[in-house]
Amino acid sequence: MKVSDLLKNKGYETETIEPDKSIKEAMDVIVAKRIGALPVLDKGELVGIITERDIFRLLHKNGAGAFTFKVSDVMTRKLVVGILDDDIEMVQAIMTNNRFRHLPIMDGRKMAGIISIGDIVKSHVKNLQIENRYLIDYITGKYPG
Repeated sequence: MKVSDLLKNKGYETETIEPDKSIKEAMDVIVAKRIGALPVLDKGELVGIITERDIFRLLHKNGAGAFTFKVSDVMTRKLVVGILDDDIEMVQAIMTNNRFRHLPIMDGRKMAGIISIGDIVKSHVKNLQIENRYLIDYITGKYPG
């Protein structure tokens, strides 16, 4: 299965934020949309990512002073990205080995979407359920022949 297949099922719509927005604005989107990360776009170009972990660490270190920071102060700038043609197993290994849970997906220089490790797990579970159903049908003789 390819990343493009996963995004077709999940949807391409992605919440994003601009680098000059406040940490509070980032938190508001993350909480309201129940997501774990926001790609950071500057004039439509992917320039970083900010996660709930980034915000949590900032709050722990700075307390209420964290709200004076901008997204650009905290975001990860050195990004690892995937492309639409990547195999799910490969991006799962990249995410696991690098210990991050969200991967922006690119289509050329344009961001196509974002996938999470949870999206990958859901995809695996769905595929296993389908395979299990067909095996049960085969074993119980529901197929002629």
